Amino acid sequence: MSDVLIWNDPARARAFALWLAGLADAQRLRTNTVRPASADASFRRYFRVDTQEGESRIIMDAPPEHEDCAAFVRIAGLMQTAGLNVPRILTWDQAQGFMLLTDLGAQTMLEVIAPERAAAAPSAYQSLYLQAVDALLPWQQASQPDVLPPYDEALLRRELELFPDWYLAQHRGVAVQGPLRETLNQTFDLIVRRVLAAPQVFVHRDFMPRNLIVPSRSPAAHGALLPEGAAADLGRPGVGGIVPPAGSDEQRLGVLDFQDAVYGPITYDIASLMRDAFLSWDEEFVLDITIRYWERARKLGLMDFEDWSRDFGSFWRAVEWMGLQRHLKVAGIFARLTLRDGKPKYLADAPRFIGYIRHTAARYRELTPLLKLIDQVEDTPTQTAWSFGRV
Repeated sequence: MSDVLIWNDPARARAFALWLAGLADAQRLRTNTVRPASADASFRRYFRVDTQEGESRIIMDAPPEHEDCAAFVRIAGLMQTAGLNVPRILTWDQAQGFMLLTDLGAQTMLEVIAPERAAAAPSAYQSLYLQAVDALLPWQQASQPDVLPPYDEALLRRELELFPDWYLAQHRGVAVQGPLRETLNQTFDLIVRRVLAAPQVFVHRDFMPRNLIVPSRSPAAHGALLPEGAAADLGRPGVGGIVPPAGSDEQRLGVLDFQDAVYGPITYDIASLMRDAFLSWDEEFVLDITIRYWERARKLGLMDFEDWSRDFGSFWRAVEWMGLQRHLKVAGIFARLTLRDGKPKYLADAPRFIGYIRHTAARYRELTPLLKLIDQVEDTPTQTAWSFGRV
């Protein structure tokens, strides 16, 4: 990544320079060290700047006409209260959309894993994934209704429509009408009904390795694999009944990109973590981590629903149906990012999500019409692999 900041709007560049100069002394910033840190799928950009003491800070550039940072500020507070390692807000110019944050680290969990290494030895990353579970569970324990926007039927359906609107119609050039539209309607009805039946908790909504930061003092940040069992023991008591992750902020995974958090199905974030947008695992590893999450969650009372606390298979089916909603949504989002927003790197990962969709649809009889639709669109031979037991 180039160290040069690129501004499409000269007026915003000037506003940024004045804002930065105005807080340089109070925050002990070396203004000549500003460089790009990362960008995401939205209009937000992130810069890194050094301090006089040799530390670093993160600057968020979020044009207010495109981004509302109020949700970021509010949810950061909720996560801090729950004990998660999230950026602290040092100063925020709400009117201009500039924010100064603490820096959790420069290396994401995705970068530590590296897809080319992961396939060869997934078990080597078990401890890293259990640290992610350590961050997720306190967030879910802290849940309260009427605090975050609801992940309700209207939102679930809006997200599902991204698939026909952008992936099928815009990307594949498929006419979404007639029997195809009817198949989608029936499938979407099934998905919404299944996922809304799950218990409701705080949902990060993009809880995956790309948004988890490995602290610089962690062995993984220096290329060393984490030792077996390095994740915290979640059986210990916590303040107010909430079990916080173990260790200082310098040792725990940092959590980013949480501004779209909602109150919704408990199955969402674990599905997001294990069926990643940019990294694929074999099912054995996905099951291993999901079972370990389930075991910890039920000890904390988070699986007290129907037969989930005694039957992992029942919970697993719910995770798969929730994952299917996310996969359809993300395939549509990636097509939109490419076709509307000029970000082609995202659509390159769409085949991963089509694979996830096919994988789940092949398990359940109710999803056979969706599987046939996908195979027709993708020109893929249909293979049926029914799921055993209750569906």
